[in-house]
Amino acid sequence: MENEMLEQNKQEKPVSLLTKALLTGFVGGVLWSMLGALAAYFNFTSVSPASFILRSWLQTGWSDSWLGQLISIFVIGVISVLLAIVYYGLFRKMKSIWPSAIFGVGLWFIVYFLLQPIFPNVPQMAELSMDTVVTTICLFLLYGIFVGYSISYDYLDSVTKKNV
Repeated sequence: MENEMLEQNKQEKPVSLLTKALLTGFVGGVLWSMLGALAAYFNFTSVSPASFILRSWLQTGWSDSWLGQLISIFVIGVISVLLAIVYYGLFRKMKSIWPSAIFGVGLWFIVYFLLQPIFPNVPQMAELSMDTVVTTICLFLLYGIFVGYSISYDYLDSVTKKNV
């Protein structure tokens, strides 16, 4: 009776795959947008997270400061949760890293081509420097691999554990 009450004898409740996917999406959005802000700070790219999220609608001084960057990074993390749900629903059963990479590059095309009119503060594709294009493609590619492959790995790992 006494052993059942000890902390080390208790088992943790398993976390659902969807919850893991949502957490992975948020962490991925925050991590890679922070790296995007860092890349913009060191002039690897002319587009920062605040350029997309805040500066497109707010033309105030604080929106391009560190506070604007932090708010934008958080908002991108929340948007990334929605993208993780999409990936979870469509591609979680994929066993390769390539669907994740294609997902990331596809997001880049969606943001820079399809959604570009929504972001008036971001220059047209023809006006972007090659450094900006290469840096942002790499960031989106790494984001897609991080989020997508993590979700697929968790799913396939849980399926493997159930079959054993």
